[in-house]
Amino acid sequence: MNVAVIGAQWGDEGKGKIVDLLTPHFSIVARYQGGHNAGHTVLFGGTKFVLHLLPSGILHPGVSCVIGNGVVVDPDALFLEIETLAQYGIEVGDRLAISDKAHLILPYHRDLDLLSEARRGDKKIGTTSRGIGPAYEDKIGRRGIRVCDLADPSGLADQVRENVMARNRLVGDSALEWQPLFEHLLVHGERMRPWVKDVSLFLAEAQRAGRSILFEGAQGTFLDIDHGTYPFVTSSNSTAGGVCTGLGVGPKAVGSVLGVAKAYTTRVGGGPLPTELSGPMADRLREGGQEYGASTGRPRRCGWYDAVAVRYAVRVNGLDAIALTKMDVLDGLSHIDVCTAYRCGDRTLTEFPGDLRHLAACRPVYERLPGWTAPTHGVRSYDDLPAGARSYIARLEELTGVPVGIVSTGSDRDETIFREESVAMRWLSQPA
Repeated sequence: MNVAVIGAQWGDEGKGKIVDLLTPHFSIVARYQGGHNAGHTVLFGGTKFVLHLLPSGILHPGVSCVIGNGVVVDPDALFLEIETLAQYGIEVGDRLAISDKAHLILPYHRDLDLLSEARRGDKKIGTTSRGIGPAYEDKIGRRGIRVCDLADPSGLADQVRENVMARNRLVGDSALEWQPLFEHLLVHGERMRPWVKDVSLFLAEAQRAGRSILFEGAQGTFLDIDHGTYPFVTSSNSTAGGVCTGLGVGPKAVGSVLGVAKAYTTRVGGGPLPTELSGPMADRLREGGQEYGASTGRPRRCGWYDAVAVRYAVRVNGLDAIALTKMDVLDGLSHIDVCTAYRCGDRTLTEFPGDLRHLAACRPVYERLPGWTAPTHGVRSYDDLPAGARSYIARLEELTGVPVGIVSTGSDRDETIFREESVAMRWLSQPA
């Protein structure tokens, strides 16, 4: 069975660890959207790796890794990531496939990203300023440069020259030379060439051969360009629908969908966050969970678990189960609040509103649950969790309508509980 791993909140849910745990049971791990604004943190062999472009499965020998057409690729960032892994003895070799249809992030995209944020003033989106948005803008505007274009020097020269000239007209205070960039891209193209493939065909042939695929999402449901808290979103489809368009596979290729959610809520950047906390409790969650962006280092905004939001993620992604992460961060709290609805003026909403103005006016309706004093950190059996923690998980299942199949109780691989009755156990029993 092929499985998609999707962020069920505003990103940073711990997808890197979950994908790393599941990877040994799959033959292929495939990224389908986003760019190097992603930051999937994996503890491997006592070393912390933060993967930005390469699928998390790259840390496992023998696993093929795919970067789909829905991903925007910064060649400099890609090669830096490959070189960093090589320093730790992890070789990419022939295990990587990059879609020939993937679009490239180039230096002028970063310039335009910074310019766009500066022009927003106090209404900044809070992007990583790595050129992701402008690269997708070029893609939609039909002026983007794709991986396959690197094999056509004459056509590439025209594209680079036109795009750099457009950049210079917009930025104004500095000029970028197109010729050095063009020559740099030719070198990148030659280096990338052994990995370039028709990814749609590669995955279709792999499925016919009986190979299983783990689809790895970046960011989270509420950063999806269509279904997130627009305009405070990323520039791609981070929900389950992006799997098909971002890799060239049919809907039937996705056998099951696992959502990843923290036991509380965080987000980076601007936009409404209904359960956002301030003061000592926000600091307690932030420091306890080390809530700082893996890509940017920015402190994350923290709040209580938002069941209204996660229910929405369950619906738009078709989630079969949830992996609940950072459970141990809640250890020692006397009580824990869970948002069960929103109060907007004289109305009570139990469904997530699509209009950002309505969401910004909403206030959380909380249900208070008892905390627990015994630690969950490092617990490896569900029955060994404190009674309060088990009750908390059971209540989240009731509120969201899907089972919690995996519980993460720490950063290390073995600090994880796989519930025997869950759908996740079927994934773990299948051969790669």
